[in-house]
Amino acid sequence: MLPPGPRVPSLWQLVEFTRRPLPWLEDCARRHGDPFTVRLPGYAPFVFVAAPALIKAVFTGDDDVLHAGKANVVLEPLVGKHSVLLLDGAPHLRERRLLSPPLRGERMHAYAGLIADVAAAEVARMPRDRPFALHDHMQAITMDVILRAVFGVDEGAPMRELRQLLLDVLRPPPALLAFLPVKYVDVPGSPFRAFLRRRATVARALHRMIAARRAAPAAPRADILSLLLGARDDAGRPMTDDELCDELLTMLVAGHETTATGLSWAVACLLEHPATLVRLRDELATVTDPAGYAGLDYLDAVVRETLRVRPIVPDVVRQLQRPMRFAGHDLPAGVYLTPCIHLAHRRADVYAEPAAFRPERFLGVKPDPYAWLPFGGGIRRCLGMAFALYEMKLVLGVVLSRLRLELAAPGPVRVTRRTVTLAPAGGTRVRIV
Repeated sequence: MLPPGPRVPSLWQLVEFTRRPLPWLEDCARRHGDPFTVRLPGYAPFVFVAAPALIKAVFTGDDDVLHAGKANVVLEPLVGKHSVLLLDGAPHLRERRLLSPPLRGERMHAYAGLIADVAAAEVARMPRDRPFALHDHMQAITMDVILRAVFGVDEGAPMRELRQLLLDVLRPPPALLAFLPVKYVDVPGSPFRAFLRRRATVARALHRMIAARRAAPAAPRADILSLLLGARDDAGRPMTDDELCDELLTMLVAGHETTATGLSWAVACLLEHPATLVRLRDELATVTDPAGYAGLDYLDAVVRETLRVRPIVPDVVRQLQRPMRFAGHDLPAGVYLTPCIHLAHRRADVYAEPAAFRPERFLGVKPDPYAWLPFGGGIRRCLGMAFALYEMKLVLGVVLSRLRLELAAPGPVRVTRRTVTLAPAGGTRVRIV
């Protein structure tokens, strides 16, 4: 028997989950306990969990039973069937081993100058005479970092053309449509069909770029695509062009909007808490080389606390491949077990004053991976976690050391949904003072 949950029709539950996801999830937890069941049209039931012990059971459970790839099928039209996000079992492990070396933490130092230069150039473009949405500029930074560090594209016409193609394919649809199964939206003349045409155009451009790299290998390069072109699995096989294309799009999806949103939230939280900002500025002033920002303890704590109080996605999902006894309930095959990041991060038994923004809680503390999970967990934890944390620290260091900002309107900044991400309403509107 499934855990209790809302009794309203599944379509109304979808409306609530897209329109006001965080208050609705909190209300479900208050009313129905942990775990609770949510039903969305076209899907098997979702069983949400928030207690660290239950999340640990999901993240350390049998990979043959708990499949994340099948649970992520809604992403296939964007990232492609070869994406590591959509694979399970041996194919997932193979892809993960191929992708891991270029994204390891120790490699991040090679990109310090690039990230700092991109951030400084965007700071110079921010308007001085009017309020503006900071999120747009953070997106510009993260896009250029991906184009240069991941795709290996240099400034010029090719970079401008590829940037525009990628921005077109990432244009977010209405959140409600994003959570409907494809069969409901794949109709002639629909926005979904237009998106598929844009996605096909991007795929052709990436295939041309990959083919050109294979045909004319240059001197050793540090970009991630070049490293992946040389990667081999245990059988000595390279990644195919289709696999490379899908993984490049996966890195774009995972590293562009999400990191830009995290940066926008970090600035919003700091501007809402002036004393915290003053303390951070004092720490930033001790650094002369932007690469040094990555080693600052308080800046690291600010980033981690931002991702706790304002996680970019509210949950992660595993789909049961066979029946499972879980938390006293007999769950049938097909059910989606759903660790809820937002609810896990707001537990009073784990975090004192859980709604408060207090970076100090992470000083000298290694986060519990089953209570702090903005990048998911287990063998499915985001491969780009080290890169994202490194990039966030360097970008924040550059922006906050060069600018004095204030919110354009009194806070707190509200949460709004941008497809699957939870972003600051208005894009964190600020002015330079």
